[in-house]
Amino acid sequence: MTAKFKDLALDAQDHQKLADWWCVALGYVRRGETRSADDPVPIVDAAGVGPLIWVNPVPEVKTVKNRMHLDVFGDVGELVSLGAVLVRNKGADIDWWVMADPEGNEFCVFDPR
Repeated sequence: MTAKFKDLALDAQDHQKLADWWCVALGYVRRGETRSADDPVPIVDAAGVGPLIWVNPVPEVKTVKNRMHLDVFGDVGELVSLGAVLVRNKGADIDWWVMADPEGNEFCVFDPR
């Protein structure tokens, strides 16, 4: 094995706000340690199942399509009510919806299991 998965990282201009958004969307919580408001924010699955996600502060806005993204099971309507944007509908050519979080990071939504 050359590499082993460790964490996932998302970039955000307002990393504090986006960390809170993903916590609500995924049922995650902020990891316990006290950090400076300028530091990346670690969020974890409250049930201890999913991967650790770091929400990192960056100065620039997102300008192009993500080359890597999250896939989630979820309800499109509920995600939109939280502030996500529908980018592409599920259809004949794809079995998922493409959405964007409040900072424009794309993610794919699959029917709940």
